[in-house]
Amino acid sequence: MEHFEIKNLTFSYPVTERKALDGVSLTIENGQYIAICGKSGSGKTTLLRHLKTVLTPAGKRSGTIFFEGKPLDEADLRTQSSHIGYVMQNPDNQVVTDKVWHELAFGLESLGLDIRTIRLRVAEMASYFGIQDWFHRSVAELSGGQKQLLNLASIMAMQPTVLILDEPTSQLDPIAAADFLNTVRKINLELGTTVIITEHRLENVFECADRVVVMDDGRIIADDTPRRVGDALKAGHNDMFEALPAPMQIYYAVDGGVQCPLTVREGRGWLSGYAAGQTLKVTEIERDEPDTERREIALSLKEVWFRYEKDQPDVLKGVNLEVPKGCLYAVMGGNGTGKSTMLKCICGICRPYRGKVMVDGKRLEKYKAAELFSENLAMLPQDPQCLFVKKTVREDLLEMLPFGRADEHEARISDIAAVTEITKLLNAHPYDLSGGEQQRAALAKVLLTRPRILLLDEPTKGIDAFFKLKLAGILKKLIASGVTVLMVSHDVEFCARHADIVSLFFDGSVITSGSPGRFFASNSFYTTAANRMSRHLFKNAVTNEEVIWLCRQMRP
Repeated sequence: MEHFEIKNLTFSYPVTERKALDGVSLTIENGQYIAICGKSGSGKTTLLRHLKTVLTPAGKRSGTIFFEGKPLDEADLRTQSSHIGYVMQNPDNQVVTDKVWHELAFGLESLGLDIRTIRLRVAEMASYFGIQDWFHRSVAELSGGQKQLLNLASIMAMQPTVLILDEPTSQLDPIAAADFLNTVRKINLELGTTVIITEHRLENVFECADRVVVMDDGRIIADDTPRRVGDALKAGHNDMFEALPAPMQIYYAVDGGVQCPLTVREGRGWLSGYAAGQTLKVTEIERDEPDTERREIALSLKEVWFRYEKDQPDVLKGVNLEVPKGCLYAVMGGNGTGKSTMLKCICGICRPYRGKVMVDGKRLEKYKAAELFSENLAMLPQDPQCLFVKKTVREDLLEMLPFGRADEHEARISDIAAVTEITKLLNAHPYDLSGGEQQRAALAKVLLTRPRILLLDEPTKGIDAFFKLKLAGILKKLIASGVTVLMVSHDVEFCARHADIVSLFFDGSVITSGSPGRFFASNSFYTTAANRMSRHLFKNAVTNEEVIWLCRQMRP
């Protein structure tokens, strides 16, 4: 039976001629696992929001959507609430109560179910999702991964037949993201729930999908099994090829023959077969450690302690960190360990009760606000929406340029819009943009301040693989001009490729630091798919390019 049938759906947001969806036709069968991917702004989120009328955005629409054989518009809100579950990209946008147990029961209470049924379903979901240990806690105390798991459990308590997930792991660390997606896969296999998911990180999604749908500029350009979609993207030299899982990219790059691997396990087996009978001429990537000891220090934290409330546990516990000038310094770690709080302490949003924060050799409290944030220090927060205060992206950017001539302002905005690829979005409302587009617009706004020290909190969140390469280029140009970048990130692949130094944050402090090669090669989980796939043959290979190079050395 068809769960959804979409026929020639076309949609455009208000005050724009650009079509967010352009003649989309798609059929989704009962029990299928459908992965939808594409560049930021390709229409993925807009399409998903049309599958639940209460979330459908305002704008001009044509075409029809059928749900279980009937027009979706004819399904009442109760039916849609109970049958169509929707997990949003930002977990904070979906939590509506103050306690975990109440959040689990909220949807059931809204449906008017009796107390006995509510208690049974809440207990079942808490047990299934492992929520018993934090069942009575306040939602405000939860990490991002716990909030997203709570959202999923709250929706599954209503026993939906379709589960829609929009970039559900964008704010989760690699381990929490893998656990979350494994749970979604279990729901699909064991309960028969239809899953429709959009993701930029495809490593844990491609292998599960029955079909992969690729979107570009509001249209569907591919709809097939994962391997066939990979073949099509490679043959068509499509930009989305950069987003394919590492085993697939390495396979295509070395012309591996046999069947294309989808998973790290399959990739490891394929790589062993590829190397069988050949002499491994080179088995290790030689690395020179970056000389950071002689550089001047742009940022330093010395024994920094911080807690949000007097009677609450410490979030930062004696943080010691030194960021050399002119480098990209990446900090990784699990959700809730204190990474974002550390950035807030550096820019003065949070005040440590012990320790020193030094910015360019001067104690933070010695700076006046105008001095600190005027062409000196700037921060891109984790939630880009908190930077948007105007009705259009252009107005938001103009806000950062209070002085000077109008023609100079337009020139700077045009330049920064071209760099961040938001030129076509300048007249759009910031809240009508996709998650990745909002991230780029927020980055443009921050860069207009011309900072010498740039703090980035999850800058690759919601951004497609193609623009990540552009972002890396932007950061390298900034660093070459003398800018220092401190980045908090869950994006292992990005940090492995582009960071100069990587640190692991755990339990409120920095545990270890090192070059990306040394850091990722020694880890089991905080490492790249390329490293996990090849470490039985090669030493110190952490990026796709390094594994590809080593494979090519096998050839006679």
